[in-house]
Amino acid sequence: MISKKLSFLALTTAAIFLIADPALAGPGGKIASAAFETVWGKIILAVLFVVFMPLIVSVLWREKVAERRARKDLRFMSTYSPNFEWLRVQGRAVECFYRVHSGWGTEDLSDTSGWMTDWYWQNQQLAHLDRWQKAGLQNICNVKKITNIKPLLFVHRNQGAEHEDSMVVISISATMQDYLQDRRTGKIVEGSKRYKDVETVWSFTLEDGQWKVAAIEESSMSLAYAKLVKELPDIETTASMSPRARR
Repeated sequence: MISKKLSFLALTTAAIFLIADPALAGPGGKIASAAFETVWGKIILAVLFVVFMPLIVSVLWREKVAERRARKDLRFMSTYSPNFEWLRVQGRAVECFYRVHSGWGTEDLSDTSGWMTDWYWQNQQLAHLDRWQKAGLQNICNVKKITNIKPLLFVHRNQGAEHEDSMVVISISATMQDYLQDRRTGKIVEGSKRYKDVETVWSFTLEDGQWKVAAIEESSMSLAYAKLVKELPDIETTASMSPRARR
């Protein structure tokens, strides 16, 4: 986890100096970076590790606090509905993760439409996959295994129906292959063929009693979500506002 946070900070610094425009690919629109696979890249990474260590520790601590709050609130709400049981949420997230990546591999997300919100399904298919096909590019994305999964934020809502539109944000780390290649020549234009540890942040919304993918973002967003924890009302308050509690 520390190396992932460090990689993001290093990439941010590099982008500032190089004015780089990151390529968009992979579920969520960003592919795994290969910036630190060279010898010099590893040396730079080691130096940045020392420089940013205090910040990295602070980030990891904030995320740990956020994870504890999310698990606690989910546990409380599981007494109202089994949809909030962490094992069930985790199982759904894992299945969504594999299904979405499989859809990216076939360049067709039609079979995953029921696992994503309508808006996000259209965003992924039209804004990314269809555009890459027209540009003659193909994203190769193979998942070997999920290595870590943890909740970062849980927001309970009652939009019209009980628990409807509740949201859970989950950090998912996986060992995977992720690169962009020219469809005609097979030349890699972004990323590399090496399997790497990749962390992404997945947001899920409860729609009609099912958790659906509402967004997929890069790992840098984990801190932003962790910071939102302090703005959440007590879970007991939101539960008391549910239709069932009011009856």
